[in-house]
Parts: sequence; C-alpha cells; structure tokens
Amino acid sequence: MSAPLAKTTPTFVGMPKFPAMAKDALANTQQRRNLLHATHTIRAKRASVVEEVSQWEALRLNGADVKDEVLANLDSYLLQFEEKLTERGATVHWARDAEEANRIVLDLVRAEGVDEVVKVKSMATQEIELNEALEAAGIDAWETDLAELIVQLGHDRPSHILVPAIHRGRAEIREIFRQEMGKVGRPAPEDMTDSPRELAEAARLHLREKFLRAKVAISGANFAIADTGTLVVLESEGNGRMCLTLPETLISVVGIEKVLPTWEDLGTFMQLLPRSSTGERMNPYTTMWTGPAEGDGPQNVHVVLIDNGRTRVLADEVGRQALRCIRCSACLNVCPVYERAGGHAYGSVYPGPIGAVLTPQLRGTSSAIDQSLPYASSLCGACFEVCPVRIDIPRLLVKLRTQVVDEHRGHNSVESRTMQAAAWMFADSRRLAKAQKASTLGGKLLGRRTALGALPWPASSWSSARDVPVPPKETFRQWWDRTGGGQA
Repeated sequence: MSAPLAKTTPTFVGMPKFPAMAKDALANTQQRRNLLHATHTIRAKRASVVEEVSQWEALRLNGADVKDEVLANLDSYLLQFEEKLTERGATVHWARDAEEANRIVLDLVRAEGVDEVVKVKSMATQEIELNEALEAAGIDAWETDLAELIVQLGHDRPSHILVPAIHRGRAEIREIFRQEMGKVGRPAPEDMTDSPRELAEAARLHLREKFLRAKVAISGANFAIADTGTLVVLESEGNGRMCLTLPETLISVVGIEKVLPTWEDLGTFMQLLPRSSTGERMNPYTTMWTGPAEGDGPQNVHVVLIDNGRTRVLADEVGRQALRCIRCSACLNVCPVYERAGGHAYGSVYPGPIGAVLTPQLRGTSSAIDQSLPYASSLCGACFEVCPVRIDIPRLLVKLRTQVVDEHRGHNSVESRTMQAAAWMFADSRRLAKAQKASTLGGKLLGRRTALGALPWPASSWSSARDVPVPPKETFRQWWDRTGGGQA
C-alpha cells in the first residue's frame, strides 16, 4: 500500500531561501536520479541537432538581435499587434498585473456560462496563478499537457519549464493516475502498468472527454507576430491543437515580451526553439491563428496581454536581457545546480538559471527566496553557452547579487559584523600576524584532521553547506622566518 500523495501549495510567497529548499531536494535521491537521467538525455539530443546547423552561432546572434529590437521598441510593436488582431475580429485586453489578468479571464469565462475550461501548457498562466483564481471562483481548469496533467493530478508544482513532471518516475505517475483520475473524470484502467505507452493512453482517454465537451479554452503563446497579428503555439502532443481548434471561445494569455516584429523573423525562432528545447529539428505540432475564422476553430478569440513586472525589467538596460527568453529550458539542462536541486527549490514557476535572474526582477527582492536566487549558481557560464538568444545569465546574476548586497548595506547583520571585524584585523599587519599565530595553535591541537565538522551559530550558516578546513599548523610568515625565505 503506497503512501498518500503529498499536497503542496502553488503559492511561492513566504518560501525560505534557496539553500533551505535545495537541502530538502538533495535528500530525495530518487528525484536526483530522475533529474540526472532526464537532463543528460535532453542535453545530448540538443547537442546532436545543433551540430547539424553550420551557422548556429549566426542564428543565435540573429535571435538576440530580433528580441533586442522588440524590447527597444516594444510599445510600437504591441500597438501594431493589437491593431492587426482587432482587424481580424479578435478582442485584445491589457493587464497590468496578475490580479487584473485573472479578473479579465474570469469575467470572460463567466460570460460564456461554463464551469470548466481546458488549458494548453502556459508559463504565463502559471505565473499569475490563474488556475487557483479560477478554482476559487468555482471553475475547473483542466491541464491537457501530459506532464502538466501529472503535476495537477498529483497536487504538485512544476519542476521544469519544458518537462514539468521531470522529478516524477513512472511508478509514481501510475499511482497518481490510479488515485486521482477517477475523482475528476474518466478513471485510469484497472490493469494499467507503468509503461509509457499505457500511461499515455490513460491520459489520452481521460482528456478526450474534456476536449469534446469544453466550450472555452485557455492558452499562452510562444510568439506573437506584430505585422500580421498572428499567435503561435509550439507543442509535441497534439493537446494544444485540440484546445486551439475545438472550443467555441479561446482566451490567450500572453506576456508582452513575446512579440516578434515580422513574419520573417519567426523563421529564426522556428529553428532555435525546437533544437534548444526538445532536441528536435522541428516540433510535431505548430498552431497559428489570427483571430477567428468563419466556420473554422474558435469563433470568439480574446488575447490578454500581461505586464506583471515586465516594464520594470525593461527599464534596466542590463536586466532586460532576461526578457529575450523563449522558454526553451536549455539552461536548466546544463546547470549543475538545477540538476541536483531540481525546480521546486527555486520557489518560482521559472526554475533554473533563467528563473534565478528573471524571477527576482519580476517580483522584486523583498522576500527571502527572491534575495537568495541570484546566489543559486556556480557562475560556470554553461547557461550562456547554450542559450539560443544569448542571454548573459552569469552577468545578470552578478548584477543581482550586487543589488541584494546594496539593499542590505547598513543592516546590523551577523555577516556585516563579521566583515567589519575582518576589516579591522586586516587593516593592521600586527593584528593580522597575531590572528594567524593564534589560528596555528588550533591546527596543532586538531592533529591530523583535515576539516572541521559543523560549527556553532553563527558560523553554522557557513559550515552547514561547506567543509571548513583545519587551520594550518604554520603560517606563510612563520615558514618564511623559519626557512630564511625558502633558503634553508
């Protein structure tokens, strides 16, 4: 008999710092094995298909230039996008923050008189916690992406941008389907095994009835083309195509940074995104729409353009690089920190290196988790090397670390008092020499030990995550005096 599935809150506010979250994740050995296998598999596939493109770096440069052009003239492109969409019969709504976006969507769903919607995988709707807002209003929001379905049925949170259930094994998924599917729709087959084929078939049968009866669908968008008013969704399972064509009403929630200037620009990103995300030359399903079309697909099309902190990021000439992100997740798959800690440790819908720079800019650095995210990196630079739009994540991390430090200047913290004491000691050579001599006594007393164990508070914050070396038995000064500068 398996243990009941744990329920976790989708709300990130108030979470502890990244080190505390990561410590729990590191203790989960099964999750670490899952992450290791999955990230290395995706990483290898990406490397293989990228090698096929002789001008890959030129594509990256072009992608970065296009996104920078958008960010430099975002107001004009957004107005052009709205104009083109409106001409084709769609309705465009503007939302300053998550609360306003949720209210707009909720009003649109209520106007259709339904109590359920189907959803295409969307980071933007997760960011504003739309599902929770709909649930509070008595409206069920059914995730139709397989991995998102696993997360939703497991009362869990996404752990990866591309593969939200990357931390779950097949046996866990089977238990989730067996325990939860029957509560919200068609139950999983009694004889279902944990083979991928049977798990996928159970999800297909469960979701099909929801697709066929849904009157309203909610999506995001990978790209929004300004000169045509076209929205683009790339996906791998066909669930997006079902959501985007069957229901009568389609509501698309889109971050304002998703705009591309022209239809021709889309060609660059159709090469960059599939290779960087799934390691494929092209994705299986690409759906594009420009408002409603008579007798074909949704007859009511609404687009909600959300800011939710993006203009604040845009105002920072260095930090705005993060808005180039096309949500490919390549940086997660090469990050040694993410590979071990997993996505939940980041306390955000955007985990990994990109989350460590994007989230603190969108939400600010007032909470413990957001203050610690810029430090959730070894600064190895692998994330920049694989980013298809050349976001200099290490540079942004260092900048955000500086911002966090500046915000705490003058605070009488343990760290600041320690730094003040160190400055006092290093300011006088005689004091430094005495401190060094005292430390050697500790080294001699500890004998052959090479590292100290856990130190008492306040040094415990340091020693809990690091091996503290035993002080040397002899300082450089003492060695110099004893050997006559190395001559003896």
